[in-house]
Amino acid sequence: MLEIKNLMVFYENALAINNVSLKAEKSKVTGAFGSNSAGKSTLMYSISGIILDIKKKEEMRGGERVSVFGEMQFNGEDIRDLKASQRARKGIILCPERRRIFAESTTVTNLRMGGFLANRAQAKQTLEYVFKIFPNLKTLKGREAGFLSGGEQQMLAIGRALMAQPKLLLLDEPLMGLSPLMEEILVDAIRNINRETGITVFVAEQYARPVLPIVDYAYVLENGSVVLEGTSGELMENPDMKSAYFGM
Repeated sequence: MLEIKNLMVFYENALAINNVSLKAEKSKVTGAFGSNSAGKSTLMYSISGIILDIKKKEEMRGGERVSVFGEMQFNGEDIRDLKASQRARKGIILCPERRRIFAESTTVTNLRMGGFLANRAQAKQTLEYVFKIFPNLKTLKGREAGFLSGGEQQMLAIGRALMAQPKLLLLDEPLMGLSPLMEEILVDAIRNINRETGITVFVAEQYARPVLPIVDYAYVLENGSVVLEGTSGELMENPDMKSAYFGM
């Protein structure tokens, strides 16, 4: 599905991603874990193509130079030079960090705006599915999104991403700022989305403890580099992983 080889990303002379190689296999859940500034969001921007938009904007305003090197293939196709919009049409959809919902629009309007790549039948079917996995959103479909709780806004952000008909769903810090109960609800939803739809999921998260049990394979990032990788079971038994993420 997705294969990255020797990815390097520089912001001016600062190295954000350092020689990262990884895979996200079709219909599996892949994780990327790491603390703040580990490179998780830059990795997500690189996969989604947003890094190219950032690069162009910085060049236009004379800001810091963004440089991207390495190989990236999606379903066997080289996507290194594809814009974010072109990648989205191929099914690479990012649910961004901090949700970025349209606060003054209703819940259902936010969801429908996510369906810009879907035909009418797909949009209807996906909307029904979103309301199935997140029944709170159906109850709140007429409420302005800015008045939803943090957990409900994250449900909305994931639901909006699903409306875009992803083949590869990128989730950037989906548990940020949420209560343990809401974390559990969202992790269950992510697992069910993968199992019920077969959508490939790549989740980047600082909080490994709630997410690690549902991933098939994961990578641990530090200072932009992969320092550990393995299956969920392997990482849960790794002493370094236990020390850093489980306090053991």
